[in-house]
Amino acid sequence: MTYIDWKISGPKIGVCSCDYGCPCEFNGKPSRDVCEGGEAHLIEEGYFGDVRLDGLIIGASYRWPGPVHEGGGWAQGIIDKRATDEQVDALFKILGGEEQEPTTVFNIYGSTMDGEDDPIFADLKFEADIEARTGKLVVDGKTMLNITPIKNPVTGKPHRARIVLPEGFEFREAEMGSGDVTIDAGLKMQYESVYGVLWHASYGPHGVIENAA
Repeated sequence: MTYIDWKISGPKIGVCSCDYGCPCEFNGKPSRDVCEGGEAHLIEEGYFGDVRLDGLIIGASYRWPGPVHEGGGWAQGIIDKRATDEQVDALFKILGGEEQEPTTVFNIYGSTMDGEDDPIFADLKFEADIEARTGKLVVDGKTMLNITPIKNPVTGKPHRARIVLPEGFEFREAEMGSGDVTIDAGLKMQYESVYGVLWHASYGPHGVIENAA
């Protein structure tokens, strides 16, 4: 099938309620009964057909009552308020699973959702140093996501760990961090020192784009 050519590429961060490593990445059950958290992606290079998306930030909060694959999820998108109407329309098509294979990250997660709240259009600030395992998403002046290195409990020194998924639909390799998430509206949640993840995410109509960093 022929799709409109599109791409979004740049650093991405996520924090969820699971313990470090996240059992979901190993086909296990979440560390807690509920699976919830948030993510953010800086589109350093992006386009949808003739519409450029460079420099925009997108994010989301989400919640599942149990393992993701069992469904019942709910989400809320977070869109950079600098986006024009044309860019917003393009982003909605990408995030909504249009013009792409059913095996892409957006379609796979979308298939587990029962519904979503109206998206938030906000002033977004994004930071990510993948090598240093630090990242942050600030929404309208409030820190929603914050990632720092995992610390060795004995020495206090940064502890480095990666997850490698050769056939992963979300990432193929990612750095692990210690994440905090604070959301006081919509899908409210508060977690400290939980699963944090950072990677260079590149997606297109056929899913993950290899070697795009």
